[in-house]
Amino acid sequence: VNSNNDKINPWFGEIGGQTLEQTTYNPDDNGVYTFGTDVTISTNVTFHGSAEHIFIIQMTGNLMVAKDVIVNLTGGALAKNIFWQVAKTVKVEQGAHMKGILLVKTAVTFLTGSTLDGRILAQTRCNLEEATITEPPN
Repeated sequence: VNSNNDKINPWFGEIGGQTLEQTTYNPDDNGVYTFGTDVTISTNVTFHGSAEHIFIIQMTGNLMVAKDVIVNLTGGALAKNIFWQVAKTVKVEQGAHMKGILLVKTAVTFLTGSTLDGRILAQTRCNLEEATITEPPN
């Protein structure tokens, strides 16, 4: 449950070009972003936080990642601490570089040349077209 109104439906579901961050000095900053829509990443997005910070991106729709987009981690943020909770489908276009753990209700598709530093857990199907999935270190 997300109690931070600033992190409910921010940027109308388009997180490309944004920095999603946590701070060590703000106890109300819980790293949970909730969307009642699809989430689109049309340009690079950055997660900024320490190795201890956890990010949870919840959406009732689809996650769509555009061609050649990069998910950047700064400040010590780790791929194993980013959780994408997706109620519908995930599509990662050619050459895009995702990071995190994908928890997906239906289908996941990674197109040719795309990568994931993380894991995929999908209830129905996972399509990989010459994509590379790398488990994040512990």
